[in-house]
Amino acid sequence: MQTVPRAPFPLWLAVLLAAAAGPVLDAGFPDKDWWPLTFVGIAMVLLAQRGRRAGPAFLIGWVAGEAFYLVHVSWTALYLGPVPWVALSTLEALFWGVGGILITLAYRWVPRSFPTLLGRLGLLPVIVGGLWVLREYVTGNWPYGGFSWGRVAESQSQSPLAPMVAWIGISGVSFVMVWLVALLVELPGALDVRAVQRWLLAGVAVALVFAIPAWPATTDGTTRIAAVQGNGPAGYFDDAPVGAVFASQVAETLRIPSSQVSGANKVDMVVWPEGSALPDPTRDPDNAAILDALSRKFGAPFVVGTITSRDDRFYNTSLQWVAGHGAVDYYDKKHPVPFGEYVPDRAFWRPFAPALIDLIGRDYTPGTRDNVFDVGGVRAGISICFDIVDDQLLTDMMNGGAQVILAQTNNADFGETDENQQQLAIARLRAIEAGRSLVNISTVGSSQIIGPDGRTISSIPPFKPGHMVADVPLGTTTTPATLLSRGIEFLVAGLGLFGLAAAFTGRRSPLPATRRPLPPRR
Repeated sequence: MQTVPRAPFPLWLAVLLAAAAGPVLDAGFPDKDWWPLTFVGIAMVLLAQRGRRAGPAFLIGWVAGEAFYLVHVSWTALYLGPVPWVALSTLEALFWGVGGILITLAYRWVPRSFPTLLGRLGLLPVIVGGLWVLREYVTGNWPYGGFSWGRVAESQSQSPLAPMVAWIGISGVSFVMVWLVALLVELPGALDVRAVQRWLLAGVAVALVFAIPAWPATTDGTTRIAAVQGNGPAGYFDDAPVGAVFASQVAETLRIPSSQVSGANKVDMVVWPEGSALPDPTRDPDNAAILDALSRKFGAPFVVGTITSRDDRFYNTSLQWVAGHGAVDYYDKKHPVPFGEYVPDRAFWRPFAPALIDLIGRDYTPGTRDNVFDVGGVRAGISICFDIVDDQLLTDMMNGGAQVILAQTNNADFGETDENQQQLAIARLRAIEAGRSLVNISTVGSSQIIGPDGRTISSIPPFKPGHMVADVPLGTTTTPATLLSRGIEFLVAGLGLFGLAAAFTGRRSPLPATRRPLPPRR
């Protein structure tokens, strides 16, 4: 039988299907969190890509990516308008277009080179899943450090698949999701397999994926942490006096009842969000004195976010502050956000949107220090805002012996949009992936303390001042995901690329006969 799939839809309908896939995919992410729809969206994209030539394949991939990102990152337009929103969405969609060509080529070449049932139902879904992850890898690393937002696995923080990230990481879960969908899409066309066997195979595949048990995230003891959300005017365009965010943090910190932080309940550390201690207390004596007084009052170090300047360079910094000693350790954000915290190649990009580019008057420099603090004997991994999406930084924390993760962020520039919920979902997956409790503390929300199993230990309502005080379990486990680290991503992406190359080499093999030979004449 003919094994090369034909296009199931005319081009115009495939383009419409791709356009509809974008909002369907987004609905699987927070804040809607209808996670099964992510699988539906993937299926819509794959069906639209089948049986195409390179040009239409690129168009379909681009349309799907554009439709997805225009919805998924619409929060970028809240204060800056449509230019950065459309520019970012279009850039990501171009990668989707190139990825669409590769997936279409897999659908064309693999059945020709591997026309057996194993090739069509075994190899083809693996290659398609690997190529999807390859595209996610490229967009997450290039250009200017990439943008890892919107990987399909990031939709699964509240689904039964969430525990799988401890085994194979976020990229591994993306691969499994696309592999499963690609297999289910392929099964109806396997007419040489009985219908009952196809249903059985589909059921077994789904059951295997969703039956993976949680990794046993072992812990040893707890550390008592207070985390403070001041809800101050922390937005870039907030018309607020200097020090207003710092004052709101101080005010909320002083509202913590002494019964929660003294005596037998004494806290081991107090955590503030990104950019919460401004002006920089290492240069401002008044703020330094206030932090000293607070640290002395609580009898604990403070971990606070600020902006530091050294050697005429600016850094987005987290400080560990101890009364009488000042900043005893610091971490500078390693991946400042391009066109948000700095402008790469400013002279080139400025003519395109001078008003927007000039808004970013201060360029942050990437840090080089390790991202783990020793806070009173507790090893705390430090993540600043979009650091949380970087797989390598999580690996660095675990290699540094982190027992808990402190994720400091400032979501004020995105208002009451999906952004803070999307970031919280990624933070929850990171906690499960590392087998570590995670304190996600924001200036305005969403702030939560998350256990190593992904459950919420404590939370603060968004856009309200508040605080959390909890005994946080200290993780000791080494999950397979952190042990193998990015090797999982390289493996599955490599499988896709190598499989496509192998199919290209054998693509000229003759197709199987479509008819049975006539019996010999007697």
